[in-house]
Amino acid sequence: MLQATIAALEVGAGDLHAWLGPAIGPQAFEVGPEVRAAYLADLAVPGTDSCFKPNERGRYMADLYQLARLVLQQAGVASVHGGGWCTHDDAARFFSFRRDGVTGRMATLAWLA
Repeated sequence: MLQATIAALEVGAGDLHAWLGPAIGPQAFEVGPEVRAAYLADLAVPGTDSCFKPNERGRYMADLYQLARLVLQQAGVASVHGGGWCTHDDAARFFSFRRDGVTGRMATLAWLA
């Protein structure tokens, strides 16, 4: 999705600045081997494998922030900020369907200057 967004903006990636908003963190985002395999096959970004740490259940803990940083770096985005807020672990500030089984809404603003 990041690559498609960068292409749709029709500006040079070197002129872009990215901000990574709240997301589920790598200590809470467990995925199956099929999800890891899909990322490795479809993303085609060096270093992607390091974003998946095997756990004791034969599944993987995925680092969405690191995946995003790798994609943005490969695309040539000028700077990347943010990241590190775990929606799963911070119940006081964020909704999390994985944590609560219900959802709420959050919003992020983006603009072209």
